[in-house]
Amino acid sequence: MSLKDKLVSSYIAFEDHLEDDSPIHDLRNDAIKVFEEKGFPSKKEEAWKYTSLNALLKNDYSVFPSNKSSLELKDVRKYFLHEIDTYKLVFVDGVYNSFLSETTHDSLDVCLLSSALNKTKYKAVIDAYFNKTAVKESLTSLNTAFAKEGAYIHIPKNKEVEKPIEIINFSTGSEAAVLLQPRNLVVVGENAHVQIIERHQSLNGNQVLTNSVTEIFAEKRAYVDFYKIQNDAHTASLIDSTYVSQEQESHCRVHTFSFGGKLTRNNLNFYQKGERCDSTLNGITIIEGKQHVDHNTLVHHIAPNCESHQDYKGIFDENATGVFNGKVYVEKDAQKLDAFQQNNNILVSDKASINSKPQLEIFADDVRCSHGCTIGQLDEDAMFYLQSRGIGKKEARALLMYAFANNVLEGVKIPELKARINKLIANKIGVSLGFAL
Repeated sequence: MSLKDKLVSSYIAFEDHLEDDSPIHDLRNDAIKVFEEKGFPSKKEEAWKYTSLNALLKNDYSVFPSNKSSLELKDVRKYFLHEIDTYKLVFVDGVYNSFLSETTHDSLDVCLLSSALNKTKYKAVIDAYFNKTAVKESLTSLNTAFAKEGAYIHIPKNKEVEKPIEIINFSTGSEAAVLLQPRNLVVVGENAHVQIIERHQSLNGNQVLTNSVTEIFAEKRAYVDFYKIQNDAHTASLIDSTYVSQEQESHCRVHTFSFGGKLTRNNLNFYQKGERCDSTLNGITIIEGKQHVDHNTLVHHIAPNCESHQDYKGIFDENATGVFNGKVYVEKDAQKLDAFQQNNNILVSDKASINSKPQLEIFADDVRCSHGCTIGQLDEDAMFYLQSRGIGKKEARALLMYAFANNVLEGVKIPELKARINKLIANKIGVSLGFAL
């Protein structure tokens, strides 16, 4: 039985255990029909031209992990931003872990999607926002069909969240191969501010495929700062689809740091629905071996007088493969906007490769839009200069690679997180840099 057939069959059993009056009952049924019709994406589709899922789909994934695993804080503390106080939503093999989490309902909601789906007091928010911006493509529809657990974050009007929110999904390897499908809903009210950190982490060498979907809604003048830390095991693969809907004068920034995993696909979609919106999409990719990272971005400019900025840097070693497929789409009414898109890459090895395709699709005539990409190797003259001043070849390479990625790091507004990412970069580069990061 193919994985597609297994999932369609599993949905019948999944639905039998759900309440018939679930507010998303009809959405689930419609979504599984979309997935059944479309199936898994293939390289025949333009958006998946350089990324194949065939190797992943051969595994016999457990759809509903049966073994319950307990984790102690000392075993996973290093994956938290423990230097500062944070709210925490922790899921172990797709199941909420109350011991490791810190939620709140004190003037804001940082809690579980399962609770929001089943309690009347959340019904208005669920009806207004859930699945309202996610597109009906196959993998997002698959997630919608099985949507049950994940993070539910609702920041009310004029609320500035005092500490960051961490969303962490652990996989313990209790099954030989497991498919996880977390679903997150983030609603940020008018004039509200929030910082969110998301991480998927495998704790074992078993095969893990995570199909994650996050919907973010930023109301008027809201500020959303979202960080994705991707530094997983070489047996873990992630398909991460994030949809951001912005209203007037909102500011949304999504920073993606891809350092690990077997195959990582980031689908990041911004929809600017109000005037004077500001969108930032930043990313750093540093991979080696046979790792594969694919960034597929869209900024859809619908309203006038807006800005968007995309800056993705990639460093690829050994047989690693990178993909950047970015699109800026400008509607005819979206006049007087400024859209910038840049993808710069360094191939450290002759066997590494990058497929880069920045795109502009513009139907307005009073705009400033630019895009570009570069693919090259480390500057030999700069290497010679550093070595001539007593810096070893390995350290010189590390300094140049760090300098290459540094401007993206400047956008990280949480100092403790920035320090943590710097350490991850130094570790990926394979050298201890001799200055404070």
